Amino acid sequence: MADRLAEARARGFVGRREEVEAFRELLASGHGTVIHVHGSAGIGKSTLLHQFARIAEQAGRPVVHLGADGAQPPAGPGADPGDPLHAAPGTLVVIDRPDPVPVAERLLSALPDDAVLVLADREPPPLSWRTDPAWHGLLHTVHLRPLAPEDSAELLSRRGVPEAEHVPIIGFTHGHPLALALMADVHGHNTAHSHGDPAQPPRVVSALVAALLDAVPGPLHRAALEAYSQVLVTTEPLLAVLLDVPDAGALFEWLCTLSITEYGGRGIHPHDLARSVLDAELGWRHPARRTTLRRRAGTYYQQLFLDGDRPRQRTVLADFAYLHRDSPMVGPLLAPVASGAAGHARLDALAIAPAQEADLPALLALAERHEGGESARLLGRWWDHPAATWATIRTGTPAPARPGADSGPAAEAAAEPPAGFYVLLALRPDAYADPVTTADPAAAAAVAWLGGEGELRAGEYALLLRAWLDRDAYQGVSAVQTLLTLQLTHHYLAGENRPALTLLPFADPGFWADGLAYTDFARLPEADFTIGDRTHGVFVHDWRRTPPLAWLSLLGERESATDPLAVAPPSPGRRRILDAESFASGVHDALRSLGRVGGLRANPLLASRMVAARAGETASQDERAAALAEVLREAAGELQAAPHDRRAHRALHHTHFQPVGTQQGAADLLNLPLSTYRRHLAAGVRRLTEELWRRELDA
Repeated sequence: MADRLAEARARGFVGRREEVEAFRELLASGHGTVIHVHGSAGIGKSTLLHQFARIAEQAGRPVVHLGADGAQPPAGPGADPGDPLHAAPGTLVVIDRPDPVPVAERLLSALPDDAVLVLADREPPPLSWRTDPAWHGLLHTVHLRPLAPEDSAELLSRRGVPEAEHVPIIGFTHGHPLALALMADVHGHNTAHSHGDPAQPPRVVSALVAALLDAVPGPLHRAALEAYSQVLVTTEPLLAVLLDVPDAGALFEWLCTLSITEYGGRGIHPHDLARSVLDAELGWRHPARRTTLRRRAGTYYQQLFLDGDRPRQRTVLADFAYLHRDSPMVGPLLAPVASGAAGHARLDALAIAPAQEADLPALLALAERHEGGESARLLGRWWDHPAATWATIRTGTPAPARPGADSGPAAEAAAEPPAGFYVLLALRPDAYADPVTTADPAAAAAVAWLGGEGELRAGEYALLLRAWLDRDAYQGVSAVQTLLTLQLTHHYLAGENRPALTLLPFADPGFWADGLAYTDFARLPEADFTIGDRTHGVFVHDWRRTPPLAWLSLLGERESATDPLAVAPPSPGRRRILDAESFASGVHDALRSLGRVGGLRANPLLASRMVAARAGETASQDERAAALAEVLREAAGELQAAPHDRRAHRALHHTHFQPVGTQQGAADLLNLPLSTYRRHLAAGVRRLTEELWRRELDA
């Protein structure tokens, strides 16, 4: 029976080629050594140790197993001579039991100098082993990670799972051997669950949780586990917000002690499989709590975004995007973020930098390769144009090579072609007739719409993503595309001069349509354009109607909705977009109506953004009128504080804000000729209108 079990283990062993080859080399060397194998629960440590034992037996070495239910090791050289550890030289000792380090340390003095000691542990070797010179050359560390996709598929095939079932199972288990085995077991014993989402069978999830986690001290610790499974990276302040407790220090420290916890530069996160298991279990056991945790995280990220500097804001956007990983509409388009720590590491390996002139040939070559010569020619005309911003995406952050610089690895890194690039155009009403704009079908189509239905006003601009691509995937889902998405989102949420509208073109608009609808970008066929034999479909978002924070809140609501598109954007209420002429007319009417009861209730400025920002979207007509009067007086007060505007302010003040009755009376009060008074008044109205228009554009 033991032989049959050993043969079954050997047949079921897959992958771990590097670890096995390294073990064979250590055996062949004939030297004594300690091999420390560590990794999370269920990662395959015991399976690998059994394979090591089999290899040693085939090589003619004696093998001794010290498992959780095996013999106790001797305490030292004076132990019982009949103990198996006093067998022939070259013995392989396998320790597969809880807390193996003290056992291994006691054994060292009793083992022959050519013995090989292998132990399995959830934690890395102790610091004393890694820093003591005595261990140098003796200790070999093996950190077991999940199986590669091809090895995962082989394991499933050997257990009778059809190839058509492999992709969703591997995606759920992340290559974790125990999880793969359990999923194969479910397939073999309950075919009703073998054709759907592998996360559904509660008993599988429960079995995985039981295998991966030690006993949880209490309900708050369980809540901490659930919380940190929902977010990309957990910090102590974030954990406190998720759990709604004033201090999460002790719980954070406890999470740090778990074998499933991994560390990064920004905080901690669970092993990918542990996260999947905890998230799936919470999803079927308590979906409302899952929704609450993600909403709390979204609110926390919004506040961090408002308070943070630019690097932190970009990081927070990745955290925020991760909350949407399960959305069938947008999750697949953010695969590098949605895949957790490993995907985020791929993003961290990329860097965005302004394009240099030396980059231009390579960038245009990429454009020609993917879009044709006509596209590259048109794009080249935007180089050095004041409306254009060019940026490259590279692996790492190599500096551009200088003429005459030394060759070598640094120069080779600098010469590496970009992983991708993008070009942004700031389109403004005063530049619609620019010859480069009118000659480019993409820009020409955009400005034609912006000058009409787009209602782009003087002082505003629209951001057109003129070109974007990944060197290999073109406009497909990739780490480059995800980084570009996060960078652009940061640009139009937190830029010093935010756009009024953002226009995004896609070579395959149908592929991106669902994700863009989810993120409140509307299809805009009027701005579609054709270059060469390729037509691009354009999408638009109007930041004047759904401003940044309202947009983030909308996405937070849609994340937890059964039908995301049923969650409508925040209503702009009575707000509408006023052009400069209509706005100026409204200012004149408001000044004339200030002294009348109810005189402002019909003013067009009540629908302006500056009034909505002051009174609130749900304010009544009277509340909006009061807000308008307040804004008028506040702006006039700023004129009074400016030395060059004081004479204009005095004429404005005694005519409209504290009128003396007639213009002649105001002129007499100011001791001015009537003509001079009127000139000062016109200047005051003009300066007040300019200041209010600035507020309208900034609102």
